[in-house]
Amino acid sequence: MRDAGRCRGILAALVVMAGLAACGSSNEIIEGPKNVTALKGSEARFNCTISQGWKLIMWALKGTVVLSITPTEPIITNDRFTTMSYEEGGNFISEMIIHDVQLSDAGQIKCSLQNSDRDGSAFLSVQVTGRLFIPEGSLVVMEDKPCNVTCRALGWTPLPRLSWEIGVPVSHSSYYSVREPEDLQSAVSVLALTPQGNGTVTCVAEMKRLHVHESVTVNLTVVQPPLESNYQSEIRKSANMKTNKDISGTKLKSGNENYGYSSDEPWTTSQWPETASLPAKSSESSVPEQRVSRQPYQGSDQHQLGPASRPQVSFNVASPKKVRNVTLV
Repeated sequence: MRDAGRCRGILAALVVMAGLAACGSSNEIIEGPKNVTALKGSEARFNCTISQGWKLIMWALKGTVVLSITPTEPIITNDRFTTMSYEEGGNFISEMIIHDVQLSDAGQIKCSLQNSDRDGSAFLSVQVTGRLFIPEGSLVVMEDKPCNVTCRALGWTPLPRLSWEIGVPVSHSSYYSVREPEDLQSAVSVLALTPQGNGTVTCVAEMKRLHVHESVTVNLTVVQPPLESNYQSEIRKSANMKTNKDISGTKLKSGNENYGYSSDEPWTTSQWPETASLPAKSSESSVPEQRVSRQPYQGSDQHQLGPASRPQVSFNVASPKKVRNVTLV
């Protein structure tokens, strides 16, 4: 019996509390603001739905009231914070607009009513887009040779997600992205690829929770690798052939050596060639001295050696000491 009475008491208390809440619902916050993520320099908007009968609405940023609204007019103390109002389903909607959002605005947003313990709160997140660039600019690379392209994102909050769009034919490509160790607001992404033709590569930076992205594109020109060893070898070979040809031409122009010529000057025995050595004749021979002498042929500058141009040797039969050599050219 005691348990049944206790239950009836609790139910009665709940009915009373519900009735009090219904009586005071005419000036309560029905739905508070929601979390917002905004880019630096853009606008951030927060809505607060309130039942009819309210007297004063206050908007606070990080614990400081920045905007107040009465049923007749708003009280604006800072031009960066303005308001708009709407009617929906018999309820009043107050909207606070933060203009030119700054990184320092990130924090708690609160909507509250005068003489009420209830409020609605949300959080403002601010993101900053920095610089995105490829330091090398347009590149000239070798065909089928691995190369790297570097992309840097500087001054971003938070760091963006970096990716690549490849507009060239490749046999291999991959990339990795890391945070710069000396700057927490900067990151670098390195693209490794083996190109096979001309085209473009694009570095893309995407912000978290926002449909915002930035990109930078550079041209990639692919050239054939130089055949240095073969080229240099051919150049040296050509130069040597030209040099040898010049030397040979110089020798031909200077004349031909006549190996059949023999000087009129007396020769010693040791100087005679073996083909010209003859046996000594008796000094008693009385054969008169006979000499054969022919004049050399006067012809053109071009000479051809043949049987008629062999060297002719004349000698004194009686005395081999006197020999005259005549060369027929």
